[in-house]
Amino acid sequence: MSILLRLCAASAVTLVFAAAGALAQPTRIDVVTPIAPELAAYGPSAIGVRTLTAVDRDRPDVLRTKEGEPTARYDRRFVLEVWYPATLAPGETPGGTYHTVARDPTIAVTLQGQAVRDATLATAGGPFPLVILSHGYPGNRYLMSHLGENLASKGFIVVSIDHADSTYEDQQAFASTLYNRPFDQLFVLDEMTRLAAPGSGSFLSGRPDTSRTGLVGYSMGGYGVINAIGGGYSAASLTMRGAPPNRLLGERAAANPAYRALNDTRVKAVIAIGPWGMQAGIWDAEGLGGIRTPVLFVAGSVDDVSGYAKGTRALFEGVVNADRYLLTFVNANHNAAAPHPAPTETLGATGPAVVAYTQHADAVWDTVRMNNILQHFATAYFDRHLKGDDAKQAYFDVVASGTDAVYAVDREGRELPGHTYWKGFKRGTAVALTLEHATPAPGAR
Repeated sequence: MSILLRLCAASAVTLVFAAAGALAQPTRIDVVTPIAPELAAYGPSAIGVRTLTAVDRDRPDVLRTKEGEPTARYDRRFVLEVWYPATLAPGETPGGTYHTVARDPTIAVTLQGQAVRDATLATAGGPFPLVILSHGYPGNRYLMSHLGENLASKGFIVVSIDHADSTYEDQQAFASTLYNRPFDQLFVLDEMTRLAAPGSGSFLSGRPDTSRTGLVGYSMGGYGVINAIGGGYSAASLTMRGAPPNRLLGERAAANPAYRALNDTRVKAVIAIGPWGMQAGIWDAEGLGGIRTPVLFVAGSVDDVSGYAKGTRALFEGVVNADRYLLTFVNANHNAAAPHPAPTETLGATGPAVVAYTQHADAVWDTVRMNNILQHFATAYFDRHLKGDDAKQAYFDVVASGTDAVYAVDREGRELPGHTYWKGFKRGTAVALTLEHATPAPGAR
């Protein structure tokens, strides 16, 4: 073999091992690219993270209940990931890993972020507003970890839920998720309120202000969020195919006076990302009319899971008594904005295991770019509604189509007459985005 051939062979081997090494690296959830919008940048606070467990006693057990027989009950258990503003001890440096699994649970996954495990919760600047993250079906508490860390760096306490019967490792019949999702979200809000109470013995005592809570739900998490804030289920949904037995959805149906009387004033604003259900007849005009809480809807325009025209857009148009926005990623599918980037361990997936990659990927949009755009708007939205920062409204006062916005800035960065570009976005980076706004109907309270 010639020297040239030997060098080429050695180089090829080196490249193979280099590629294998790259695949073994943790997936970064904290990347903010140079073209990210302004508010995607991490905030000034260090970030801590802890894992908690909780139990909701005596919940109806959908999976063990048979139609026409007494409703079984059980203790429903949760694993929660909590991110928070932290004070690092001498010698502690930002950064840490999360060990989890992919949608194919045989694939172990390592994620890398900025949070420090069990760091001390910051005493200055609180109490902090609360944000609750709710994943899809299936998913897990790390699916929106990029958003959890990002918001915690900006003065929010963020708790993300592992929804039992709905994670990659324990996915069960869909009926359980249909019934439990809003109950899970509101239980976690109650649990965080309990832990925040003085004398609770929790590290959270006195730190979260749960009277200023935001909910973020993706897919089935978005389904739960819509019901949690007053979107009562339709009569047709109670007996739809796959519905829980004994008309259990009726507990939170629009026709139920007890449900209509519920109004959790702790929830001040929500973000619903690709919320499932509208296209399946879960809501009608009566049910959606019960929502008064401000909503930021986020969707891909070609979402083939939750639907767009008959799904998220129909929800946006139907929530007539609430102030709401619709942020659309043009030509994105169901994975718009919410999931963190595809784990490096899934890049070689083939056959049925490819879902471990496609759970996070989009055919048109870059996932990191979508994550950064969500981080930007979530920061502005929750600063506005949970912290009372009215100046953040300017990030929503934009022309509807980012593609049509005009960028007119001089060399010193000063805006020129005719500049209509989206606030906080760099030149050319609002392309293929739309942001629409609708106000409550006259007389809505």
